[in-house]
Amino acid sequence: MPSFVDGPTLRSLLRPSTNGRRTKASDGGGGGGGGIFKMFKLMPMLTSGCKMVALLGRHNRALLADHATTVTLFGHRRGRVSLAIHEDTRAPPVFLIELPMLTSALHKEISSGVVKLALESDTRSARRRLVEEYVWAVYCNGRKAGYSIRRKEASDDERHVLRLLRGVSMGAGVLPAAPEKEGGVPAGPDGELTYVRARVERVVGSKDSEAFYMINPSEGGVGGDSAGDGSAPELSIFLVRMK
Repeated sequence: MPSFVDGPTLRSLLRPSTNGRRTKASDGGGGGGGGIFKMFKLMPMLTSGCKMVALLGRHNRALLADHATTVTLFGHRRGRVSLAIHEDTRAPPVFLIELPMLTSALHKEISSGVVKLALESDTRSARRRLVEEYVWAVYCNGRKAGYSIRRKEASDDERHVLRLLRGVSMGAGVLPAAPEKEGGVPAGPDGELTYVRARVERVVGSKDSEAFYMINPSEGGVGGDSAGDGSAPELSIFLVRMK
């Protein structure tokens, strides 16, 4: 069975029909480019002791204006990167998986300005939602990275990150590792946790296909590519179940 990344399913998700849900980026120059990823490139300048970390832990007053769908990519600098999809960041993620790629490899892809993650499941169960499938083949910018299994429950480190980011709608930076007594990795170059969180537009193609497009924080629309023409999002994630 051919992979969906070479077929019409992915192409249809890349160009969803304009049905009022998708907001077109404005026509002004290159304002659609950059956004979250420009912030992400500043991460080496941040320190785990910055005041922002303390603010992230104050979850009594949420910073989110609404319950928009959010995507979070996070991991230790020399470890694997995890993907979490939230319908509400105050609740557990509806989809959580450790991707078969290093965080450093993701950083390299981010530096190109465009990241497209495609997750493909060969399992077909009429009783399961798409996000409830377990085994996924993972592609990053068209290249197969390997296979992953969706997590039923978050690890201690993952819970630590998601707790710190509970009230954050979008952003990128560095977080301190969880204390060793809580199962975290000791602080230091290997223990630093990096993250990217973005609000996304969720496009449901069918019960077997969904796409998530990063919303441009400056314009409220879907982020544009490096050319600023709005033809491609900076970050897009595709979930497809093969028939």
